[in-house]
Amino acid sequence: MKIVRKAVQPPSEQNPPRVPPWKILVVDDEEDVRRLTTLNLRGFEFAGRGLDLIEASSAAEARDRLREHGDIAAALIDVVMETDDAGLKLVEYIRNEMHNRMIRLIIRTGQPGVAPERYVIDNFDIDDYKDKTELTVQRLYTTLRTALKGYRDLQTIELNRLGLARILDVTPELYDLHRERLEEYFRGVLMQIIGICNLEHSGMIFTIDGLVMTMEGKDVRIRAGTGEFWDGENGKTRREDIVELCTHAFLSQDIPHGLRQGAMIVPLKVRDEVLGFIYLESQSELTASDQELIQVMANQCASALDNFRLHHSLEDAYDEAIDMLGHVAEFKDSATGSHIRRIQEYTRRIARALGSTEAEADTYAKASRLHDVGKVGIPDDLLRKPGKLTADEFTLMKRHTLIGDAVLSRSPSLAVARTVAKSHHEHWDGSGYPNGLAGTDIPYAARLVAVADVFDALVSRRPYKEPWHAEKAVEQIAAGIGSHFDPHVAEVFLKLYRDGELEDLIAAATENEDGNLDINGSGEPGHHV
Repeated sequence: MKIVRKAVQPPSEQNPPRVPPWKILVVDDEEDVRRLTTLNLRGFEFAGRGLDLIEASSAAEARDRLREHGDIAAALIDVVMETDDAGLKLVEYIRNEMHNRMIRLIIRTGQPGVAPERYVIDNFDIDDYKDKTELTVQRLYTTLRTALKGYRDLQTIELNRLGLARILDVTPELYDLHRERLEEYFRGVLMQIIGICNLEHSGMIFTIDGLVMTMEGKDVRIRAGTGEFWDGENGKTRREDIVELCTHAFLSQDIPHGLRQGAMIVPLKVRDEVLGFIYLESQSELTASDQELIQVMANQCASALDNFRLHHSLEDAYDEAIDMLGHVAEFKDSATGSHIRRIQEYTRRIARALGSTEAEADTYAKASRLHDVGKVGIPDDLLRKPGKLTADEFTLMKRHTLIGDAVLSRSPSLAVARTVAKSHHEHWDGSGYPNGLAGTDIPYAARLVAVADVFDALVSRRPYKEPWHAEKAVEQIAAGIGSHFDPHVAEVFLKLYRDGELEDLIAAATENEDGNLDINGSGEPGHHV
């Protein structure tokens, strides 16, 4: 499906496009010359645009007019004015100080001997040289038309360059996959497309309204919008009409009737699948270059959207894998269900308090759910033993960290969970297991989970103990600072506790939804304390 443009409303119902005139600077110290130029160019049009003649009686005045009007297309410049070379110095000012390479400069002189043609052409960046005596009405028409055609073509090249640079600049943002709401993503895309059409110096686009829609089956869902058909009751009616048009375009693969003048439907298409549409309405005609840039941007948007969907599909699969493995551990050890859910939330809150981003904290929190997944390899009678473990039993129990490491090693996406499963029983002073790591050699995520895991185990009922009061458990965490726990992590945890940020989790550890004592916990007797 290609870009679709079609004007179907009667002219009387349309607002005529507001096309600005070409701005022409006439620089001459003779008023009669300026007046004659105005008369000779009366009724002049090029590419459907008339002229706006801006007069200056000196090079100094011309500088002021140039600073006031940044979109002058061409200048007719006399050479001899306040000085014999005032016009030539004006040319140097425009090219070298203003760095304006777009404006077309036409030298016209009544004293060719003062500024010989070959010398001026060889030494100054001009586009034409005319003796005033030869600049008849027809010659003036031809000269100016050629100058405007050159300006338009250079402008098109420059706008394409700026547009492509803009696309390259914003493409990394399009592929930012860590966005919680697709609406924010599409609003950004729409703003970038409108920005491309409103690039500086275009002088063509006054207002662009737009909608971005995605396809879900055969249904169209509006994701973002701007302009008059986005707000108010009338906007609601217009949106409904546009959705119907775009749905028709999708189903029939044909040009829909009913588009306003200056309207475009741009499909967001990847391979043979249409993911959605960008609908645009402009108060003036969008050029072929505008349309090409919009299509390039739309192609980037479609590819990014496809990656966005794939990324979130993989995230969903990752979450499902974690839940599945968590349930495996829960079935194996009846004391893990609520515990792992609380550990997840403890870990998230600690990470955020330590300065992690939402995304980072979420990664650590999800990984914490699998901290005891290795217990699938520990005998049931050992997991549920009500009394203290013997030395041999404790040695066997410690193997759950290595079993968890082995289970999760098969998936690179579970790398953080793997380090947590293996290292959450390492101690800051090196006295932990399985590898006796110390200090910052212990993975950061494992240091977070270590505090959360021990605290929740202490305040929870276990087969081998009654739940501890929260204050007593807090004292135990404080006592382990610098030996068992990372001091910074533990201090942040204690602050969260003092600020009342953990009360809901502590309450959940002692009561289930029915108000009964919750027997869920880590099921790991003795060695937490």
